[in-house]
Amino acid sequence: MPSQLSERRNMNQIKQELESRSALYALISRLMLTEVDETFLETIEKDENLLSLFPNYRNWSKRKEFTTKALIEQYYNVDFTSLFLMHLVPYESFYVREDQMIDSGKGNPVIELYDALDFRVELDKARVVSGDHIGVELEFMYMLCEAQRKALEANDKEGVCELFQIQKGFLKDHLLEWGSMFLINVKRESRTPLYHDGSELTLEFLLSDYEYINEKLDTFCQDVK
Repeated sequence: MPSQLSERRNMNQIKQELESRSALYALISRLMLTEVDETFLETIEKDENLLSLFPNYRNWSKRKEFTTKALIEQYYNVDFTSLFLMHLVPYESFYVREDQMIDSGKGNPVIELYDALDFRVELDKARVVSGDHIGVELEFMYMLCEAQRKALEANDKEGVCELFQIQKGFLKDHLLEWGSMFLINVKRESRTPLYHDGSELTLEFLLSDYEYINEKLDTFCQDVK
């Protein structure tokens, strides 16, 4: 039937788009969670499409003057420490609580949502003090994309659309609610083009992904209750 063929095409299109979304969430989550290493930078540099998302980094003259190891030790690690450990606070609760305290307890709505969806955060391994760190929240979006991939493989349209709803809510109520302010601060305070471009990319992607999800909910998911 034509409708079935159209539905199959839509599922295939979403699958292709999901691969890109998932990969980008994985990339920006890694960038925000811990210091970069040579493997991470090589991932960006060997893919021209990825590299084009970091235009100032791509054209940075110091990349020709120093080895990757020297850049990491003298520039990127210093910038990461300044942005994520010393001068800025990458935790949602700091932005949304009146007392600006970082809340790692069970009452934190982000952590409650993680628990409800069986998303486990190993704080020591991630080197964060709370699960509402921006890198972990981005990783959560990656996990939701991966769950969506499994639903697509199972031809579970209802599951795909339910995950779109969860993604929309998490972006609206959490990442876009506070992350935009944090990412603007990162861009302003960054001292290397890697984090300048990375923060700009992350914010632009979150905004565009929110629009994308809404569009899919209005079209692909319109007949799913």
